[in-house]
This record gives sequence, structure tokens and C-alpha cells, in this order.
Amino acid sequence: MLKDFEHLVQAAKGRGMVCVSVAVAQDEEVLLAVKQIYEAGIARAILVGDKKIIADVLGEIGLASDAVEIIDEKDIDEAALIAAELVAKGKADILVKGFINSSNFLRAALDKERGLRTGKLLSHLACFEIPGEKKLVFHTDGGMNIAPSLAEKKEILINSLHALEKMGIKKPKVAVLSANEKVNEKMPVTLDARDLALLGEKGELPPCQIEGPIAMDVAVRAEAALHKGIDSKIAGDVDLFLVPSIEAGNMVGKTLVCYAGAKMAGLILGAKKPIVLVSRSDTAAAKFNSIALARLALEE
Repeated sequence: MLKDFEHLVQAAKGRGMVCVSVAVAQDEEVLLAVKQIYEAGIARAILVGDKKIIADVLGEIGLASDAVEIIDEKDIDEAALIAAELVAKGKADILVKGFINSSNFLRAALDKERGLRTGKLLSHLACFEIPGEKKLVFHTDGGMNIAPSLAEKKEILINSLHALEKMGIKKPKVAVLSANEKVNEKMPVTLDARDLALLGEKGELPPCQIEGPIAMDVAVRAEAALHKGIDSKIAGDVDLFLVPSIEAGNMVGKTLVCYAGAKMAGLILGAKKPIVLVSRSDTAAAKFNSIALARLALEE
């Protein structure tokens, strides 16, 4: 169990230092995160982008020169391709988005010749530290797949379960979310949730304890399950929430951050190596935690 981001960072430190490749690195917040991961002993960095701007920012934030290698490339799209290629060729282990639009970044990350494409479905895994909760919780997929089919939800689950296993979370408890716990032909989400739970029972998913359909209140509060007369083995102790659509995941995640004061980290799964796709507006702390999360998700 990972209790909080401090615990996660300590776990990442214990795995040894790797290398991150930052696409379009001329951004103070991402460079502050790079400084933090280097000082924490998690990763060194290769920075791809405008060398003069990068060097100026490095001087301002006091990042040691031996922490980084800079590849000078002023063209944003080419810088992203170079950064992705470094990971594809094994010269770096994690691809990190810098000051570049997400669509341009992903285009480079998935380039057929220079990127990290595997043929698998890409999916987003979000990690939340929620005030008052005893452990970190994970949500998928609120960032990549808009309205996934049953087959795609299965792939999303497999991506996430493999990542959690690498993080040391064995047989995670999984809630397949819907508006209620009753299977209803008029609510396709409940049919998918039932079928995914059946796949888990048949052993067609990586080891997990999965229930669905299940509403959010039951998933997070054992008292709600008891009050509703629902026999649940995961209520109040869920590790991974599978949301039905990108809108649901986006709204739940932003509500946790904006109203509950949660901290969030996230990464993209399904590529050759983990991809840290953070918003340009995210803080250095969020980017730092996301890179630490990606370190734990790496194959050992």
C-alpha cells in the first residue's frame, strides 16, 4: 500500500536512478521537477529544446550541471520527436512532456518511426492523494479514451493492473463505477461493469478483486454498502476506480483537486515506456510526483 506521495517518492528512490527525456524543456516548472528528481536520486535528465532558454532557467533555479544533458533544438515538433526517440532507443527510460501542446507531444510519442508505439491501447492512469484517506487511490481512464467499448475497458484495466503490480500493489481492489449497483439494459455502462467483473472472476484479467457495477458512494464508504444491503468485499478500500468515460473521469478528478484539496499525479500507459503527460499549468510538485509514479511503473 502506498500511503501518500511522500511514501511513493521514497519507494521510487529505492528503485535506483534512471533517465528521463524531456520534450521542449524550456519551462521553469518542469525544470524545477527535474531538479527535484535529481536531488532525490530518482532520475537524471536529457533536456531537448531551446538550449539558451533552458540554460538560463537552470541557472536561475540552481540545477547542477551534471544533472542534465541538453540537446539544442528550437523547433518544437522536432524537439518532441528527438525526446521520444531517445526513449525508444533505450537512451532514456521515461518520456516527459514539457512546454508543448499535448496533441503535438502525443503525435511525436506515437510516431511510427521514432516514437513509442506498441500497438496497444494507450490509457491514462491518475493517482490521487486525498486528505483524510489512508492510501493513494488510482483512477482510469479520465485522460485518453473518450467513450471506451467493453473491449477497450478491458485493455485499460490490464494496463492499469500491470502498472499497479509493478508499484508493489498486489491483487488491487477494483471498482467499476456506474450510477448504481443494478444491471440495467437501459444503462450500457452497467452491462460493461457486470461483464468486466465476470472477466475478473474467470481469471481473464491480471490478479485483482473486482466488483461492478458499483456506485461511488458504495465504493468509498463501507457504511453505504451496509446501508444499501450490498455485500461488497472492496467497499471503503478501493485501490483502482475504472470510470465509464473521459467526462466522468475528468469531472471526478477535478472535483477531488478543486474541492477536496487532493494532489494528483498521472501518466500514460500502453507505450514502450511510461509517458508523463502533464498540463503546462501543473505545478512542479505535480510533475515531480508524476515522474516518481512513472519510475515505479517501469519494468524492473
